[in-house]
Amino acid sequence: MSVIRRHPLAAFFVLAIALTWSLVPIGSFAAFGPAVAAVVITVLIDGRAGLRSWGRRIVRWRVGWRWYIVAVGLPLTVLTAAVGLNFGFGAPVSAVDQLDPWYSLLLVFALRLIVPLFAPLGEEPGWRGFALVRLQAARTPLQATLILAPVVALWHVPLIFLASENLAPILLVATIAVTFFYTWLFNRTGGSVFMTIVAHAVEGTITLGAFGFVGADESRLPWLYTAAWCAVAVGLLVFDWGFWNAREGASVKRLHAKPAPAAA
Repeated sequence: MSVIRRHPLAAFFVLAIALTWSLVPIGSFAAFGPAVAAVVITVLIDGRAGLRSWGRRIVRWRVGWRWYIVAVGLPLTVLTAAVGLNFGFGAPVSAVDQLDPWYSLLLVFALRLIVPLFAPLGEEPGWRGFALVRLQAARTPLQATLILAPVVALWHVPLIFLASENLAPILLVATIAVTFFYTWLFNRTGGSVFMTIVAHAVEGTITLGAFGFVGADESRLPWLYTAAWCAVAVGLLVFDWGFWNAREGASVKRLHAKPAPAAA
């Protein structure tokens, strides 16, 4: 207990990875590991009061309609840009016909939004709701993200070797890039884990394999998708540089402030 109290972040990272990777030997991946680790460490170091504060971040949904547009629209824009570039490199447009109908995609999105076994609800309460808050207590958002992003990427590494997942290694770079987006969205919405869950759910509703590309077209798409997310990360850094370098806990104070209502 004394070690956990002195190093809660390290304890969280170790427990999250251990829980998630524990099922790898049987060919599975426990995506709920970060959320469970966040609950365990929060209870141990902060008790019920800390758990209530953590829970409020998860259900903070009143953030203004424009942030819902960002959370839904940006991941879809990144995917559309990657697929469009793939078409530009010669991939067949007919691959779009492989997609499930819109109502099936809505069902997938809804399930990803509410089922803890899936990545959004399994990851975000841990990475953003626990780790990012504590990392930003004494660091700028940029410094916190530079620490968190590699850990999140490391957590995903077994997906490369699981036959059921077959994650392209380059997508670990995309994971690092998208972490910048989630940090920005989380802070800009006053510390809403709910909004990062929404964005994460959208981001994986249409998988890269859903388009049915084959050969070089299939191999190229993860690289284009990664490049698109890297462009988003660079854009956020360049155009909102002041946000990323806020010091003296300013970013943490915003997490507990009520978000300003969206403009009409």
